[in-house]
Amino acid sequence: MTFTAVYMAVPEGYIGFVEEIPGANSQGETLDEVRENLREAVQLVLDANRELTEQALEGRDVEREPFEMAS
Repeated sequence: MTFTAVYMAVPEGYIGFVEEIPGANSQGETLDEVRENLREAVQLVLDANRELTEQALEGRDVEREPFEMAS
C-alpha cells in the first residue's frame, strides 16, 4: 500500500502530512528533512495507536491477524 504525502513551502521551510493518516504531520527546513521527519511521525502515530488499542483491549477475548491491502 502506498500513502500520499503532501508538502507545502512555508517561510520556515516546509510542512508535510500524510493524507490517509490523521495526526501524521511534520516540518523541516528542507524537503529532505521534512520527508525524514514525516516517516518518523508516521511510525510514532502507528505505535501510539497500537499501544492505545492494546490498552483498550486488555483482558478481552480477541483475535489478531495480519491485514494487508492490495493497491
